[in-house]
Amino acid sequence: MWFIKITVFLLFLVLTKQQFPRLCTTREALLTKECCPLWEGDGSACGARSGRGSCEDAAVSDQPDGPQYPFSGLDDREKWPLVFYNRTCQCAGNFMGFNCADCKFGYFGENCNERRETLRRNIHHLTRSERNRLVSYLNLAKQTVSRDYVVATGTYREMGNGSSPMFADVSVYDVFVWMHYYVSRNALLGGPGNVWPDVDFGHWAPAFSPWHRVYLLHWEHEIRKLTGDTSFSIPYWDWRDAQGCDVCTDDLMGARSRQDPSLISPGSVFSSWKVLCSQAEVYNTRGVLCDASEEGPIRRNPGNHDQNLVERLPTSAEVEFTLSLPNYDTGAMDRTANMSFRNTLEGGRNLGFTTIVLSRSRLGMHAALHVFMNGSMSSVQGSANDPIFILHHAFVDSIYEQWLRRHRPAPSQYPESNAPIGHNGDYHMAPFLPLHRNKEYFISSKELGYEYSYLLNAIIFWENKALALLFQEVGVRLRSKGWKTARFGVLLVNIHDMQKSTLPLPLYAFLSRVENATLMFYLKPQIT
Repeated sequence: MWFIKITVFLLFLVLTKQQFPRLCTTREALLTKECCPLWEGDGSACGARSGRGSCEDAAVSDQPDGPQYPFSGLDDREKWPLVFYNRTCQCAGNFMGFNCADCKFGYFGENCNERRETLRRNIHHLTRSERNRLVSYLNLAKQTVSRDYVVATGTYREMGNGSSPMFADVSVYDVFVWMHYYVSRNALLGGPGNVWPDVDFGHWAPAFSPWHRVYLLHWEHEIRKLTGDTSFSIPYWDWRDAQGCDVCTDDLMGARSRQDPSLISPGSVFSSWKVLCSQAEVYNTRGVLCDASEEGPIRRNPGNHDQNLVERLPTSAEVEFTLSLPNYDTGAMDRTANMSFRNTLEGGRNLGFTTIVLSRSRLGMHAALHVFMNGSMSSVQGSANDPIFILHHAFVDSIYEQWLRRHRPAPSQYPESNAPIGHNGDYHMAPFLPLHRNKEYFISSKELGYEYSYLLNAIIFWENKALALLFQEVGVRLRSKGWKTARFGVLLVNIHDMQKSTLPLPLYAFLSRVENATLMFYLKPQIT
């Protein structure tokens, strides 16, 4: 008789940098509106002589935006990057970067032809030496002035349309603090107090997940360049069901100060960090951009937050409910979107949390953590000052990744038009250079060269625990489905082509959530 030996494989489908490059902030570059720096390798713009890229017109989408921002021509982020540059480097093959000097995400080597996948791990699973290395890398980034990038301290209009550049040096870490401020700031309409608050090019709309994914990838890349550690990857903080800030210890992100509960313990290097771009109301009142000057220490008082906004940290049940939502975005695709995966993940309150999760919180998921931290993290524009921001958003990104694998959305699920300004599929993400379109990151992390350890662990768990169950039940069911005539060798069956009755329900439920999950059956005759 036939005896079926079964092994389960889960097969996943696998198909720089940000503003402002120092070389593109000269008077000449701004007046010509061209950001095509020379690549040092061959001395040509965009590395054209070596086939790395070329200087091209920046094409922008003409699809209509939603009604939330009723102005045109007043904000430097509109139709990014055209206010500052209409020609940029377009890189070929696996090359990337403002001058095509870097590699696309997931590629390494001098010629960007080495494909590697890095693993983002739970921060609590790091060894002592790995924790020390993480903290030292963060502190090095905070103390080192960025060689490649500067930040804008004035609008293009204030710069005399390019004739009087207004930029400042900041650290490698603070480039990213500034970027998060810049993408989320209010629109400056001209004059003190004249701002439009209902605009955000990276939040409360469809680009929330893709934008922060690109942000983390660039941040990771800059740490690798700074330290020379190409194996570095961002750890994540799994805050599901946590009773408090369990990363707030001096060997991680800093404990609470005994002298002032809103400050970080002097036993942590983070207690000496200074924040920038954290005073949104001051900038709005004056009608100006953040000038990147220091504004005091990081503040954090986790758990002593407004309980009317957030009851507690998100639970496993809330994460699972969020993942169950089949539609990426709905309705107006803003913070009012109901039963939208994106809005629920971001923290918008909807009917589901009221009726299913039974949460009374006005904000949930991603936003709940920011409120819970009760300090620098709680202001959107200044939240990246706290290094917990990176750990938090890595976990938020992993939930986005789970949703992509579970639901396998068609590219058309990402909206091409009528999303709030900055969020349509073909819109270039502000303020990144090189250019990235929102819809380009509506794809699995594995296509971008990274994976999350707990997603791998789920696979291993099912491979080990389900093997005996499969051995007993699947063989009989396969034969009953007419597969008993299969010859010696290997039979590959895509889980999504199988009927539910073919597999035990719990296993089918798990496997059906995994992108392109395939069962590999080794069949051989056994004499019994």
